[in-house]
Order: sequence, then C-alpha cells, then structure tokens
Amino acid sequence: MKLVIASDIHGAADACDRLMAAIEAEAPDRVVLLGDLLYHGPRNDLPSDYAPRRVIEALNSLAPRVIAVRGNCEAEVDQMVLGFPCMADHNVLYDEAADLTLFLTHGHVYGPGYHNSVDRWPALPERAALVYGHTHIKVSERSDAHPGSWVFNPGSVGIPKDGSASYGVYEGGRFEHRLL
Repeated sequence: MKLVIASDIHGAADACDRLMAAIEAEAPDRVVLLGDLLYHGPRNDLPSDYAPRRVIEALNSLAPRVIAVRGNCEAEVDQMVLGFPCMADHNVLYDEAADLTLFLTHGHVYGPGYHNSVDRWPALPERAALVYGHTHIKVSERSDAHPGSWVFNPGSVGIPKDGSASYGVYEGGRFEHRLL
C-alpha cells in the first residue's frame, strides 16, 4: 500500500497545484488528506495564492482515491463542495503487509500532544501510527509514551510553520517527508 499524506492546504491553490503534480509522480494507491483543506482560519494569515475554488476542483479530481478527515477549519459547506467524505474526526487504515494500523486525524480532537496538537491518544493496537496534521510542523518518530507506536505529521502544504511546504509518503511500513 502506497499513500500520499497531505495536510493543511488552507486554500493555497499554487501550493495545491504542486501537491497535485507530486501525487501524479508518486502514483499512490490512496491520497490521505488530514484536514484544513479550503480555509485559512482566524489564526493564519491569508495565503498569497488563496483560491479555494481552484483547490476544490483539484481535490475533487482525486475523489475516488481520497481518504479525508475533518480539520478545525472545515465546515458543513466544505462537504457540500467536496466530492469525498471530509467530516469525520478520524479514519483508520490497516496495512496487512506491514501489520500496522494507521490512525488518521487532524490533531485538534486526537493528537500526540506535540507542538499545539491536543494530547489525546485513541485506543490503538500495539503496532500503530498516529498520523495527524494541524501543527504545520513535520514529525516522524517513535512515541516514547506509547511503545510500539509511531507518530507522523506530514507538515503543511499551504502554510508551513517550519519554512518548507511538504507532504508525506507511506509505503511498506515506512513514513517519509517530501518537500514541495
């Protein structure tokens, strides 16, 4: 199973175009979107390339392959314009080949407590990964607090807080960051 994992596009259309090119090059089985897709929210400056209609069009072209969760900036109107479910607080994937459960969330309802994510772990099996966004900061490390668990944040496509727009790739039980 190969996944492209992206978060926090925040309506940044040019950044989303770079993500779309990366998705085409990566050729994943599924695309995981970890929320905050269309709007910048009250705590972020407006991205210079803010054009949510362009982002809607781009993401809808991926609809059959998308697994998405709700970020703290999603609203019911987003579900009305996006062609894939995007209002769940979490989703779960199981990679049988790697014997790994991936818990997908945004980071404001469930999270590892890193940066400004909440510290609220879901009940997970021993071999699991908590995959979240929200903080706009890349993370990929073992959890000391939850032995056997991995923590992964792909960073942000549209408003990176660490200076580099990014997404993640999951394949064969491994997570990697890719810069846009």
